[in-house]
Amino acid sequence: MKKDNSRAARGPSILTKPDSGVGRHRKMLTVLAQFRILFGSIRQHYQRVEQRSGVTGAQLWALAHVGRHPGARMGELARALAIHPSTASNLVRRLESLALVSRRRSGGDQRTVQLYLTGRGEQALKRAPQPLIGVLQQALSQLPARRLEVLGRHLADLIGAMKVKDLRARTMLISHMQ
Repeated sequence: MKKDNSRAARGPSILTKPDSGVGRHRKMLTVLAQFRILFGSIRQHYQRVEQRSGVTGAQLWALAHVGRHPGARMGELARALAIHPSTASNLVRRLESLALVSRRRSGGDQRTVQLYLTGRGEQALKRAPQPLIGVLQQALSQLPARRLEVLGRHLADLIGAMKVKDLRARTMLISHMQ
């Protein structure tokens, strides 16, 4: 029987060796550090938002949407913030209790509620640090479409590799996550 001495049969050479365990671990730690920067930056922005405007990051994002779209409906707000409608309703209820937004029913269909900023809501927006929509949302909105697609695929792979995942979190506000 003839012995196969081809490169493929011998395995990788020293020059083309796969990542060593140490190199792979170092890369994993680098990516982990990037996630820490990401989460820390988000947390820091939300703290600054609350200090300057008196509202949470999620409340500010909702205020900004209503400010740009006076008369917005609850479903529109939920879609714009990528949250569950009940979460949007709770968010608006809190904003209303702080006298930052008002709800008005219009036309013949009294079930339809439209949202408007109050004077206090406008003042909160003026005091708030930029970006009004949040640092992660702002950064994602500035990425080219192709990069967003690639990032989305890589994050889907990462989520797929996780042994524990909470898929319900996709419609939760980041500021409400612990």
